[in-house]
Amino acid sequence: MIRLKKTLTTLCALTLTVMVMAGCGSKDNSNAEGTPAASNNTSSNAASPAENAEPVEFQFYFTGSQNVKDLWDTLIPMFEKQNDKVKVKEVYIPSGTGSESTYDRILAAKQAGKGSGDIDLYEDGINVVTQGGKDDVWSALDTTGIPNLANIDAETMSDVSNLAVPYRSSAVLLAYDSSKVTNPPTTLDELLEWIKQNPEKFAYNDPSTGGAGSSFVTTVLYKDLPEEDIHNSDPAIMAKWDSGFNTLKELGKYVYGKGIYPKKNQGTLDLLTSGEVEMIPAWSDMVLQQLNEKLLPDTVKMQQITPGFNGGPTYLMVNKLSEKKDAVNQFLNFVLSPEAQAVIVDKMNGFPGIQLTQMSQEMQDKFKGVSEGFRTFNIGDLGTEINKRWQSDVAAQ
Repeated sequence: MIRLKKTLTTLCALTLTVMVMAGCGSKDNSNAEGTPAASNNTSSNAASPAENAEPVEFQFYFTGSQNVKDLWDTLIPMFEKQNDKVKVKEVYIPSGTGSESTYDRILAAKQAGKGSGDIDLYEDGINVVTQGGKDDVWSALDTTGIPNLANIDAETMSDVSNLAVPYRSSAVLLAYDSSKVTNPPTTLDELLEWIKQNPEKFAYNDPSTGGAGSSFVTTVLYKDLPEEDIHNSDPAIMAKWDSGFNTLKELGKYVYGKGIYPKKNQGTLDLLTSGEVEMIPAWSDMVLQQLNEKLLPDTVKMQQITPGFNGGPTYLMVNKLSEKKDAVNQFLNFVLSPEAQAVIVDKMNGFPGIQLTQMSQEMQDKFKGVSEGFRTFNIGDLGTEINKRWQSDVAAQ
């Protein structure tokens, strides 16, 4: 009997030990994002692990000029101050550096079965959005995860099948000296006629050296083509360019210097500043920045034409294989807030990504008549072919 009591006592002690160990030692210390959770308080009234968890950190890759880095160096601390459970690790790749693009890394990781490759959020242009759609690397976005997507024009989201956030934008448009040009052209036909009626008062840069000149050339080439062709990279379209190149050749004797094409976007802006020309195609953000810095005369104004020059957003894409989507979505929602968008406009001198009606009246007035009407060209490698033919057919004449 004594022996039986001892056995039962031993079994009870062992059972109690196992129960205590199960309650204290087998707890999983990782949260849904795979981030170690904070130590649990032994009090029965302690906060949940999610509330005590360390901040979720995601990796954000972007490239560009210093002003792009300055933008994110401003926005990210603003976001983290308001959202202490999320950390954004920015990885800046200066323009022209690195032998392997970020997109190639994302795709390689997917193909190798290595998930996101530690790249959760990525910034780039329309070509990468389109390519990523084909390769199935971007996550589809909606207002459930990012409520402020409702602030973006629905057609803009539809253009990219909801695979990217168009968080800022810029466009090529006409920049002109309003003290000399009182009635600027409003259509492409009017512009072409104005160039002929005002010899050597218009300039556009070599299209291979800057997007403003490239936009002018492309807009002329596609003037009489179906609208869908500006979203088509089929080489067969090259056969339709003859009329446009004939127009560009004819214009040669009427443009600045009877056929002088400055290098880079800044080249034509310098001519406008010096008064050597009265009108140029230019990027809106460059004009706004140089007006703000008093580098351009305050008589310089901007106007879009019909059909519009090219322009469009810069996009943020969420890696479909990211395990940090909730945190990334939280950040994107902040980026699309009027508060963050005002900083973007100030830092980048571009258009806001959200609809102007969501911005202050002052901001709406600033972009009135400028931020509408541009078109997004997505012609892939045909842009390179345009530059080659322009050099032989136009510049070399």
